Amino acid sequence: MRIVSARSGLRTALLLTLLGAAACSRAPDAAPANTPKTPAAPAHQGGIDLAGMDRSVAPGDDFFAYANGAWAKTAEIPPDRSTWGVWAIVNDRAQQRTRELLEGLTAPGGDTSADTRKVADYFASYMDDAAIESMGLSPVQPFLSKIAAIRDREALAAWVCGSLRSDVDPLNAANFYTDHLFGVWISPALDDPETYVPYLLQGGLGMPDRDYYLKAGRDMERVRGAYREHVLHVLRLAGVADPATVAGRIVALETKIARVHATRTDSVDVMKANNPWPRAEFATRAPGFDWNACFDAAGLAGAPRFIVWHPSAVHGIAALLGREPIAAWREYLSFHAIDRYAGVLPKAFAGERFAFYGKVLSGTEEQRPRWKRAVDSTSDALGDLVGQLYVKKYFPPESKQQLQIMVRNLVVAFGRRIGSLDWMDPQTKAGARAKLGTLQVGIGYPDTWRDYAKLEIVRGEALMNAWRAERFDYEVNRAKLGQPVARNEWAMTPQTVNALNLPILNGLNFPAAILEPPFFDPSASLAANYGAIGAIIGHEISHSFDDQGSQFDASGRLHNWWTKEDFAHFKAASAKLVAQYNAYTPLPGLHINGQLTLSENIADLAGLSAAYDAYRGAVAGKQTTAPAGFTNDQEFFVSFGQAWRSKMREPLLRQIILTDGHSPDEYRATTVRNIDAWYAAFEVRPGQRLFLAPGDRVKVW
Repeated sequence: MRIVSARSGLRTALLLTLLGAAACSRAPDAAPANTPKTPAAPAHQGGIDLAGMDRSVAPGDDFFAYANGAWAKTAEIPPDRSTWGVWAIVNDRAQQRTRELLEGLTAPGGDTSADTRKVADYFASYMDDAAIESMGLSPVQPFLSKIAAIRDREALAAWVCGSLRSDVDPLNAANFYTDHLFGVWISPALDDPETYVPYLLQGGLGMPDRDYYLKAGRDMERVRGAYREHVLHVLRLAGVADPATVAGRIVALETKIARVHATRTDSVDVMKANNPWPRAEFATRAPGFDWNACFDAAGLAGAPRFIVWHPSAVHGIAALLGREPIAAWREYLSFHAIDRYAGVLPKAFAGERFAFYGKVLSGTEEQRPRWKRAVDSTSDALGDLVGQLYVKKYFPPESKQQLQIMVRNLVVAFGRRIGSLDWMDPQTKAGARAKLGTLQVGIGYPDTWRDYAKLEIVRGEALMNAWRAERFDYEVNRAKLGQPVARNEWAMTPQTVNALNLPILNGLNFPAAILEPPFFDPSASLAANYGAIGAIIGHEISHSFDDQGSQFDASGRLHNWWTKEDFAHFKAASAKLVAQYNAYTPLPGLHINGQLTLSENIADLAGLSAAYDAYRGAVAGKQTTAPAGFTNDQEFFVSFGQAWRSKMREPLLRQIILTDGHSPDEYRATTVRNIDAWYAAFEVRPGQRLFLAPGDRVKVW
């Protein structure tokens, strides 16, 4: 999956949430679907950007520069961005379209339904910065008063768990973050995909990861100092007495929380995370915290068991809640209550939050315009209502039909790759084919939309609208407990520029907003479309067979369906990919973590391989017209390389290397060095920087 944000990347998103099957599932040995006739090449010549290439660079020396070098020399990152490139451009287009839809809701003669009024009122309330300014801190004051009234451990537990939200996605290597002390998610159980359970995860940090608190070095010291100043400034704006001393105590408490957190690498290991805890055993497994008061406040008292993703962290945070002074917790909770809602508080608070999270952590020069923040907040709060408007205008049925054909061809190609593996035992192949044969793929939008009838939106109450939307989302998820697993529910909205694999449901989501040029263009060539969106589709299919997804069977159960020998071979091939990425150094002295990024690197490699096979099958061996003297294979690979076109500010690059499950985009484009067909397409020879001897090219699937 790919999210255009500070915590971004084409994310593994092994979310344990729900997916509806909107598209296709084809037996792996079936013939390729008939491919529609490709329209004549448009002005952009086959879907690739010729002007953005630097053809003076040898593809075998620097393929990213060859595909994107001219663009990179002239493109500038907008001041309100920490990164710029294809993903950001497509995201901006979706944002602008959504803005026009939202502003059109208040036009004369527009839709006046209850749902439309909710969307219009939410957006208008967020945009009314004059009203927000005039109210000062009064909207958040009820929360601060309740925190100030905490006098004992029972009340502390009730507040901590009463504020739980569905804001952490288990198995998503890119999203193990919540500033709530615990993260919670309701999803099918790892060992029983027909039953919902609550997942409990570590949280409580204001900075992205434990390393920001504990890792040595001048860069981290600088960020820690800036965070301490951020806390101080927020407290000063809020009128807290002796803000410097209080800020020191808050950061010291967060540092203690960081010390008990699991590492990011451990967090992505699903086998370390499958820890079912009976509700009755929390008091002994994580003593010091009033779990009865916690679960009562969270509405989870009736849940018989939980899956504790980070057992050592839950144990450690519980001990801190029982040991650290209640006054220190009141200070900590008050600060986060204010900072969390800074976007809907007076501009001084929003500006201060941007100064740290935007400038310091991501290197962004200017805060995004208010309308962009309002669009994002409205889409987060009322995603399916906004999504219905979006697909009606921007996602034609013809695009969906063409993409369904591409998906079928990619499933066929992946099935053939499985069949051709000479190292895989027939038993393991049968398990792989079973997964592929039951894969559910949603394209564009869900079959069933969420009902927002119970969500109250009040015009003029920007902060409370945001709070009620969060609470509504939590209650929708909590209500799943005890219910049949709904397999037709999406995990993303149609206006999201992203893609998603859900191994516990053996399914995929491809929202409408990502199915746009240059990823997908109905008028582009097959080579260009398969190189871009085809590789993304293949990437998500491949997540069902990466180092994490391969541990789930066709039913979505965490279950080893491999023979011992086959899994050892798979692990050995994976280790070669870890070593390959460990050798990349995007910043001086800072290497990519090949183990942390392994799932995404496997999916990039296997997805590109399957996309190439599917493209070759779709053209049935016939060469078609390609731009500027390129062969079709060259066009395919250039399209792939341009899909990872991006520039990034150094602070964000550093953050991604330390915390993200994805390699930086330049190194994702370099996946081609493991594909034999790329060598033939560009006549890559020994001595060139990216050349790998045939035996050193990693082949996983």
